[in-house]
Amino acid sequence: MADRRRINGPAGVTSPPLYEDDDAPSVTEVKSSEDDRGVYLKTGVTPSASGSAYLELDSLGLSEGSGMKLACTVHGPRSLPRSAPFSPHMVLSTHVKYAPFATRQRRGFLRDSSERDLSMHLETALRGVLIADRWPKSGVDVIVTIIEGDQARQTSIEQGREEWDMMSVLSGCITVAAAALADAGIDTVDTVSGGVAALVSGSDDEQASVVLKSLPADHEKILAACCIAYLPLREEVTNMWLKGCLPSSEAGTHRELVAQAIQASKGTHQAILASLNQSLASS
Repeated sequence: MADRRRINGPAGVTSPPLYEDDDAPSVTEVKSSEDDRGVYLKTGVTPSASGSAYLELDSLGLSEGSGMKLACTVHGPRSLPRSAPFSPHMVLSTHVKYAPFATRQRRGFLRDSSERDLSMHLETALRGVLIADRWPKSGVDVIVTIIEGDQARQTSIEQGREEWDMMSVLSGCITVAAAALADAGIDTVDTVSGGVAALVSGSDDEQASVVLKSLPADHEKILAACCIAYLPLREEVTNMWLKGCLPSSEAGTHRELVAQAIQASKGTHQAILASLNQSLASS
């Protein structure tokens, strides 16, 4: 008799998708060296939690925003309550919440639709990273608090760029959650990192360009943006959020936008490894 509680894997072998840069796109040009943002990452900031991390991204100095600050705590793995159904793997729960003072317009204590969307994308990004079979009948909670966003929420709404700002916030949530999971000692297949790339256009006469780690307020017009959760060692994408309107004649622009978002996530991955190595050296 077959074990109905066991989840069987796929019969065939699957290979991860590979994204390559286009040879020479006609309407885009990559800007990365001058758009790099300073990253500060610190683990073990909350002793009462199983794992914790604090992430701070500096502003580029072109907009009114002063950067982004996020804090993440991980609680677990711990046993599920007796009333919970049997689970052969670890149950992941994510919670993303803006602090009431994080934006110019004071936020409520209940989560709105944007915060629930961020929690859903974060759960999708982390679910493909955890080795959940090692903790049956247990659960882990990942809580991300956005202390300060890239810019004021009211400014994003007035400029019509609230969804673009959410992509940058999601990238930071993925990065800080990965560092907190590593600090908690939870086994993962790789350290996931978030990256954002945007296709922007300054004016009608100016050529469109792809920028990495961009702030929405730094550019006059955003044509498209892509947020990636990437595993560098396995070369796999666990979550991708692509939004925008691109001309059908420039089919290679989609691939380049995804490739540059992956390139941005690789740079963030180096900051995570440096912070974890520093924590091991000091302990």
